[in-house]
Amino acid sequence: MFLYKRIVVAQHERGLLFRDRQLVAVLEPGVYRRFDPLNRVQVELHDLGHAAFVNPHAEVLMQTAGDKLAKHLQAVVIADNEIGLVYRDGKFVELLAPGDRRVYWRVPYALSVKRVDIQAELRVPQPVVDTVFRAQRGAVARELMTYIHSTEVMDNHVGLLVVDGEFVQSLRPGFHAFWALKRHVSVEQLDTRVQAMEVQGQEILTRDKVSLRLNLGAQYRVVDPVKARAQLQQPLDWIYRELQFALRQAVGSRDLDKLLEDKEHVDEEVFGKVADKAAENGFELRSVGLKDVILPGEMKEILNQVVQAEKAAQANVVKRREETAATRSLLNTAKLMDENPTLLRLKELETLEKVTDKVDRLTVFGGLDGVLKDTVRINV
Repeated sequence: MFLYKRIVVAQHERGLLFRDRQLVAVLEPGVYRRFDPLNRVQVELHDLGHAAFVNPHAEVLMQTAGDKLAKHLQAVVIADNEIGLVYRDGKFVELLAPGDRRVYWRVPYALSVKRVDIQAELRVPQPVVDTVFRAQRGAVARELMTYIHSTEVMDNHVGLLVVDGEFVQSLRPGFHAFWALKRHVSVEQLDTRVQAMEVQGQEILTRDKVSLRLNLGAQYRVVDPVKARAQLQQPLDWIYRELQFALRQAVGSRDLDKLLEDKEHVDEEVFGKVADKAAENGFELRSVGLKDVILPGEMKEILNQVVQAEKAAQANVVKRREETAATRSLLNTAKLMDENPTLLRLKELETLEKVTDKVDRLTVFGGLDGVLKDTVRINV
């Protein structure tokens, strides 16, 4: 039977010495002998490599034996409106959630706790953001991201910060992080570049009851994201509907012929109806254009026939005009020949030249003088 109990505490350890299950001392590194014939002494060894003091009764021990533990342990209590960032030798090691209670060893590391009031502050301070993402790369504090809403606002975009359903502020391009504990945080992004919108497949009746299928194109830009978000629940849907209604009004008030003749006026009318409304709601309408006018099959055939008839009539007019001009030219030529015998003689000789080109044998009577002065007689 052993009367003494030998206790060895390593350099990286601390020992809690209990007698009759009551804490009596904290043992530092060394070798100890305690008289214990009845086995009334127990020692609980703790590795200082773990910053936290792990014991199911840690808080009770701190309250009942604080005078013995205060030199070696530090109690940390986080309020309900705070989070705690625990640093060991300047390195982030642990997140403390609201209401958490922890006990840490004071040695061998320099321990510090940074408290952040997440009720008073909405935006996460930049040093905390840097700590969080550095820790994430090291897989140390992933839990912290459950308390943070982060977003990256892209270039040429504006972010709209909404907390618990209420707009708070606009955000410039860049990284932003906000405390999301006990509140719902979201960021909506609006593109401020010029964008295109297509209003396609619109079935519309003209004033003369012709059914058309039309496609409209438009370009717009967000100039006041705050106003657009405040006044419109779905801004892009609103622009689409306004363009659609304006197109129906413009087409429905015109006959088919007038619509096909002057589509530019339709563009101007649609633009005029929508541009002012868009400006009132934070948008700039840049341009509107009617892209396609698709006719029904039977109407397309009728129009093709009309076009063919018009082209045929135009061709007949041109043909008659040319025939008239040719007849008038012949008449003028005949008058000149009647008034000038020499011109008539030249015409006869020109005709004779054309005829003789196709004759194998030609006999001339009367000599050259007869050819020049007498009337030409051809015997076949």
